[in-house]
Amino acid sequence: MNKSSLYKGCLEPIVLQLLQTHRRMYGYEITQTVKEITKGELQITEGALYPLLHRLEAEGLLEAEMQMADNRMRKYYSLTKAGKEETTSAIGELQAFLQTMTHLTNLKLT
Repeated sequence: MNKSSLYKGCLEPIVLQLLQTHRRMYGYEITQTVKEITKGELQITEGALYPLLHRLEAEGLLEAEMQMADNRMRKYYSLTKAGKEETTSAIGELQAFLQTMTHLTNLKLT
């Protein structure tokens, strides 16, 4: 099984948690932070990240702010109040899912 298919459903809570922890980030910074934290195990592509960021912004969970940095415009994302509430919910759901998967993968043959 391809690892990226396993990570796909976890991308939203990962991004929300990063934004909650770091307050605001731009897209490339998100990809590099995930890569660094996971020691390269998880690499988020732009093709997966930006549609998610745009959807979360459209849903009112993120707000974006353009700012000049290093002679270029960067779009910084941060959580809205609704986004902070959704982060708590999404992380709880992910933790419950991981616990369920742990139980399933630790089944003993009888």
